[in-house]
Amino acid sequence: MKRRFFIEKTALASMTAILGTEIVLGASMPKGYTPLALQDPDPFKMFGKDPQMVVLNSKPWNMEAQAHLLDDKITPAKFMFIRNNGLIPENVDIDKWTLTIDGESVQGEKTYSLSELKSKFKHYSYQLTLECGGNGRSEFDPPAKGNQWTIGAVSSAVWTGVRLRDVLADAGIKDDAVYIGYHAADSHLSRDPEKEPISRGAPMAKALQDETLLAFAMNGEDIPLANGYPLRLVAGGWPASVSGKWINRISIRNKVHDGTKMTGTAYRVPCNPVGPGEKVKDEDMCIIESMPVKSLITYPKTGAKISEGKKLNIRGHAWAGELEVSKMEYSIDFGATWQNCSLEKPANRLAWQHFGATVSFPKKGYYEVWARATDSQNKAQPMLLPGWNPKGYLNNACHRIAIKVV
Repeated sequence: MKRRFFIEKTALASMTAILGTEIVLGASMPKGYTPLALQDPDPFKMFGKDPQMVVLNSKPWNMEAQAHLLDDKITPAKFMFIRNNGLIPENVDIDKWTLTIDGESVQGEKTYSLSELKSKFKHYSYQLTLECGGNGRSEFDPPAKGNQWTIGAVSSAVWTGVRLRDVLADAGIKDDAVYIGYHAADSHLSRDPEKEPISRGAPMAKALQDETLLAFAMNGEDIPLANGYPLRLVAGGWPASVSGKWINRISIRNKVHDGTKMTGTAYRVPCNPVGPGEKVKDEDMCIIESMPVKSLITYPKTGAKISEGKKLNIRGHAWAGELEVSKMEYSIDFGATWQNCSLEKPANRLAWQHFGATVSFPKKGYYEVWARATDSQNKAQPMLLPGWNPKGYLNNACHRIAIKVV
């Protein structure tokens, strides 16, 4: 007689949570069976995202916002992009969640429970801008492999947690420490436990900044599961891949971290400019650190119509990696001339800044409103696609919206 393997209780509980209701007689499901309702899941309900978000990939899940969805000064969870490399952890138990600090350059390996992290160290809150290194990849020609992000893989939420530097100091940092690397609870797409989907990191100088957090809350609530619950690293201003989700281990390294997607061409650009389509040796690629200056018009939505003689109020956000945005401008003549926008100071370092302007149009017809930010080192966004690179990173070309005056 063949033995029938029934689904494990933990897997059943996970499916029940996703469906939002009890799976009646679910204990009788064969092991490995996926209910029909989950074979073609609704990612918007599953992740609590707005239906106007755009799904780029389901294996793993990757989802971006549209420009007009990012109009809030503080990005709400429903409009926050999802960039996954593996499978989201199942059966998260915060009572059993731990964070281990190890590596060649730790004084002594140490493990903290989530409750210990929250009780032992002071809490801090910062609004921090996170942008995928590949945001804007869809514009590159020749095309670059990877998720074809347009403009919506960016957010600026308020994160609350403990400073990474306080935890590292408590464990003890040796003098030869140069980098940290993170490890997390997400699974490789193959489900091979020996493979990590991603394990990136940052130099010690970035790890020890005031604003680099081990975060357990976003906008005053638990971090959504798809965005890193119950614990994530948040290092604003750098590629969002540095801000690892579902963190359960951080290694203090005596060398540049060599985890998954830290080597080869991953999150690297040519150290020197190259021609479109040119092949670049791995040793000639440099790790992306601070993100370039960029801006986004969030109101109105592209394609808006206004009546002749009416003025148009525009607004949006601008950011510049580790730097501050010093000037914001708009153009309605395809960059021939530029007019100043009002520009607010950031809520704190590494938060995006808000801009606005009132735009007049000379007569009826089609127009484009272009936005251009300049950072505190006087570097401005390029009007069109910047230097090509093999992986399609760092597209910070001016954002543009179409307007019809009728």
